[in-house]
Order: sequence, then structure tokens, then C-alpha cells
Amino acid sequence: MKITVTRKEHFNAAHRLHNPSWSDEMNARVFGKCNNPNYHGHNYELLVKLTGEVSPETGYVYDMKLLSDLIKENISDRFDHKNLNLDTEEFKELNPTAENIAVVIYDILREKIDAQYELKVILYETERNYVEYPA
Repeated sequence: MKITVTRKEHFNAAHRLHNPSWSDEMNARVFGKCNNPNYHGHNYELLVKLTGEVSPETGYVYDMKLLSDLIKENISDRFDHKNLNLDTEEFKELNPTAENIAVVIYDILREKIDAQYELKVILYETERNYVEYPA
């Protein structure tokens, strides 16, 4: 019997969407307000979903306290109250769009979570805009 468990966390971070190979005009046209040279911030909501078999010993798919700790240590502590463009290695050369942030989070967590679990990351940039990876 497979079931999905979900942990919801949040972090706050600033970023600027910018392609350095484009002109300022092109960046402003494509990214609009998100290209502000002084950056802007979001209150990101992160859902991490694990799908797997229920353990007959614990009744859990995955210990939610362990999942919470894993997210805190590897995601929240790394990105919370940071300027993603300036303060993180992951986005020094990668445009910190919601799509790219979700993939980076997935890749970080995938290394830490046993392959027996299916992993999905859902990242809300605003209450109306979110991305899922993998799709």
C-alpha cells in the first residue's frame, strides 16, 4: 500500500530575475518588476511530498520529524532570509526563478532521501503562483 505524506515549510528570500547576456531593456521587458536591480522578496511556501510503502513496524511512510529536520538543515537554513543571487552558491550562475529554485531543492533533498521514496517538491512563490517538480 503506497501513500503520500507531505511536510509544509516556509522560507523568506530575495532575488532578482536577470539574464546577464541580455540588455537592460530586454531584461526589463521579459522579467518586469522581478528584474528590479535592488531585488525583491517572497515568502515561499514549500511542500515536500514523499510517496512510499507504510512500514508495518512504525505505521509511517517516513518519520515527519526527520523530514522536517532534513528540510530545515538543508533548505531553510540555506535559503531563509538570504538574497538568492548574492548569498547562495546555487544561484550565482543560475537565474533564481521559482522553477529553478524547485529543481535545486529537489536535487538537494533527493541526495538525502532514500530512492525507495518518490519525491515531489511544490514551491509557492505567491499564494497564486506555484511550481511542481517533477511534473
